[in-house]
Amino acid sequence: MFVLEFEKPILALKSKIEELKRLQEDEKIVLTEEIKKLEKKSKELEITTCSNLSSWEKTQLSRHPLRPFSLDFIEKCTEGFIELHGDRQFRDDPSIVGGFCKIEGISFLVVGHQKGRNTTENLKRNFGMPHPEGYRKALRLMKLANKFRIPILTLIDTAGAYPGIGAEERGQSDAIAVNLREMAGFAVPIICIIMGEGGSGGALALGVGNRVLMFEHSIYSVITPEGCASILWRDGSMAREASKNLKYTAQDLLGFKIIDQIIPEPLGGSHNDPQKALYSMKEIILSNYKELAKLSGTELIEARYQKFRQIGEFVEAS
Repeated sequence: MFVLEFEKPILALKSKIEELKRLQEDEKIVLTEEIKKLEKKSKELEITTCSNLSSWEKTQLSRHPLRPFSLDFIEKCTEGFIELHGDRQFRDDPSIVGGFCKIEGISFLVVGHQKGRNTTENLKRNFGMPHPEGYRKALRLMKLANKFRIPILTLIDTAGAYPGIGAEERGQSDAIAVNLREMAGFAVPIICIIMGEGGSGGALALGVGNRVLMFEHSIYSVITPEGCASILWRDGSMAREASKNLKYTAQDLLGFKIIDQIIPEPLGGSHNDPQKALYSMKEIILSNYKELAKLSGTELIEARYQKFRQIGEFVEAS
């Protein structure tokens, strides 16, 4: 079982509650009051802990291996998903999945990063870090969606684009830049969701949307805290310190108007109740789509342009 440091006191209490329940059942001892008191204490501790998480603790939650991934959303919240493969230039990149489906009867293209839950899956998915052919595959599918006037949903969860020599040789930076340019001009609604970790250009290559949403305990940053620490202090172990200054949590970015909405997570994080988190996400997607569907193609492009043009605006003092 994967347990984060700040979760240990909560899990210790829950374990004690389960122990008392077993004792009550096996030994026929009445422990109802003791169990109620511990359950109340456990709930209060969980609420207190989760409402005061540091940036580093949110980073750990965003990377939790039991958080829902793109394929989990596709399985639980869509119908008739048809996965499409390959960039028609080099190969298929399993770290990005995409295809057409329906959500409550509405056609969507869903394309997103895909991590693995164990070593074997992570090696297959390259830890959710795409090569350029992954981004070219995503763009090929988005162009299809734009051609047939189908809304686009992107699911972001990556530490960043893969930085290997082969990826650079095949044009990693060009693939990302082309995605940014092309997504800006699509005449269909684009909804982007940071489900876990949104890292650097590898995340932004799927992030140019009319609406950009984030899960409550996700992060979205130009660099990982480990990468930032390596640059500033030449020491990746200073990541916790770097996380305090990066301002990359959903709450930070909503305040900066970089994102449009925060998707609430179950108490303690999406890994505690993935199905509840995904259903909440689906309702928010449909709500945003209904608003965007009222706009024409030209209005969608202009609204998207203005949204990103206004990020980082400043006023010079006279």
